[in-house]
Amino acid sequence: MSQPSTRSAYLVLSRGQWDEDKSPAEIQQAIDAFYVWHDKLVSEGKMKSGSRLQQATALVSKHGVTDGPFAETKEVIGGYWFFYADSFEEAVALAAQNPCLACGLSYEVRPLEPERCSAYEQTNETPASRRASR
Repeated sequence: MSQPSTRSAYLVLSRGQWDEDKSPAEIQQAIDAFYVWHDKLVSEGKMKSGSRLQQATALVSKHGVTDGPFAETKEVIGGYWFFYADSFEEAVALAAQNPCLACGLSYEVRPLEPERCSAYEQTNETPASRRASR
């Protein structure tokens, strides 16, 4: 399904782990509700499926390859998907409707940058010492 040209894409990262005090039945109920919510948003063109992430990790850098895991438990990324929304606020509001919030997960919403990267533009990768004050 093609997306309206006025909408922007947003990456959503699923973070964290299930609450320790939630039973498997409570968690499964939230997961089932998630898929109902997910399928509705996909059919409306507001979401594009992503994927759950497996536990295996490796970090590849100029120093070589290091096996993970790397993040603290509270920073675990369990999966991702995409929202299509008219604004950042709309994308955040969609994430706030996720049924799995009630069981401990949280969601990071990031606008996608449509421009190619340039060493001469300030980006997420620009070292703090080179960033202009805002």
